[in-house]
Amino acid sequence: MSLVARPDIGTARRVVVKVGSSSLSTARGGLDGARVDVLVEALAGRHAGGTQMVLVSSGAVAAGLAPLGLRRRPRDLATLQAAASVGQGQLVERYAASFGRYGLRVGQVLITAEDVVRRAHYRNARRTLDRLLTLGVVPVVNENDVVATAEIRVGDNDRLAALVAHLVSADALVLLSDVDGLYDGDPRHPGARLVPSVTGEADLAGIGFGRPGAVGVGSGGMGAKVDAARVATAAGVPVIVAAAAAVGPALAGAAVGTYFAPTGRRTTSRLLWLAHASTPRGSLSLDPGAVAAVVDRRLSLLPAGVTGVHGEFSAGDPVDLVDERGAAVARGLVNYDATELPELLGRSTRELAVALGPGYEREVVHRDDLVLLPR
Repeated sequence: MSLVARPDIGTARRVVVKVGSSSLSTARGGLDGARVDVLVEALAGRHAGGTQMVLVSSGAVAAGLAPLGLRRRPRDLATLQAAASVGQGQLVERYAASFGRYGLRVGQVLITAEDVVRRAHYRNARRTLDRLLTLGVVPVVNENDVVATAEIRVGDNDRLAALVAHLVSADALVLLSDVDGLYDGDPRHPGARLVPSVTGEADLAGIGFGRPGAVGVGSGGMGAKVDAARVATAAGVPVIVAAAAAVGPALAGAAVGTYFAPTGRRTTSRLLWLAHASTPRGSLSLDPGAVAAVVDRRLSLLPAGVTGVHGEFSAGDPVDLVDERGAAVARGLVNYDATELPELLGRSTRELAVALGPGYEREVVHRDDLVLLPR
């Protein structure tokens, strides 16, 4: 077996590494300092070689359990957010101390899906991360669990890491786990074999990924990592899924874990977030002509092609665009409130400008704020 079997990983100049709660915590739920130090040693070593590193780290909730006297991960949102609030400071403080031994500084970056789906927020997030990296800082990224709700959250940190990898134009993504890669069956059962590489969906046929968050303090699972790998590789970013204990060899490009080869090309980062990290606040029904204009000709959605408005949303919110069968064909950021749209339906922008003023001569969804969905 070659020492460097994945050269695109070993030579990457900007790498995103994601680590889960179960790889950082003790059996009682608190942070395990020794595990943190092993991870940081590997990241600092790669940084010393000239690679810019971004760390997407779970563990805030786990770090907050012991100080709050909680024995297990809370189920209600308010207590989860309280644990994240207490634990986030402890987590970053621990990283700052560990990276500090190598002369490195860390910068905390807390993100919600809404922060990056909206155009101005997205630009700010990208600019901040780029500047931190050029200053030699290691960004420690986490979803802002203290304020995120089901409606405005990315979900698991595996998917967040895939989206961040594209946001910062990373050359590689490494997803660390308490399992040493993807297996063709339950790795606890005899006969299950490690899948060394995945080049497309055919390699995943017949593989079950288990139930995420079944035990312990984590919320993800192998299914979440495979989904994250799909997002990243579709955007041209190679992915390694490996055990946290093998972080050093994984970063070096050694033949450990499971390698997911790129399957697509890079696209606009913000649209990737819109497709994978946003939750639609409502939907717009389109006539066949509007569907053809949006899907086939990649044009903006105009009021004349909208036949129905569903849900409560404000201008700037993500909405799904659905065809006559109710299937979502695209998602975009709407330019009107839900209450404004009904009187505009079926009317041309020129007609609206004459009747209501020039402010209404605009698209319902501009093509630059629209992404097509799989049909």
